[in-house]
Amino acid sequence: MTGYAVGDALPPFVIESVSPDGMKDWAVFLADPNPIHLDVEVVKAKGLGDRVINQGPANVAYMMNMLMAAFPGGRIEAMDSRFLDNVYAGDRVVSNGSVTAVENNRISCAFTLDVDGRGTVNAGTATINLN
Repeated sequence: MTGYAVGDALPPFVIESVSPDGMKDWAVFLADPNPIHLDVEVVKAKGLGDRVINQGPANVAYMMNMLMAAFPGGRIEAMDSRFLDNVYAGDRVVSNGSVTAVENNRISCAFTLDVDGRGTVNAGTATINLN
């Protein structure tokens, strides 16, 4: 028995303000010098807004952090997500999820990453192995 049931909400994972300095660090970690993550003038010139854009893998990491906090000691066996919109410097983001299936020591979940005032920017599913 896992102690989890279909429909259980997972505790949210919140980033109060996405850091443009963090984007500089992610650019190094990812070897991704794309200027949309580093230079607001490039973002403006491309018509993508007026703030630098967070890297997609950082957004996925927020959702993974939510899953790992919800299932301490668990392991993400499978994860699929879909990018729906950008996350910008200064955005407040919240990852939420819920249990969609429980089978032995595997928990299936649906999750989202939401930006205050703009809604869902990423959504997906994951399977967590509790062994």
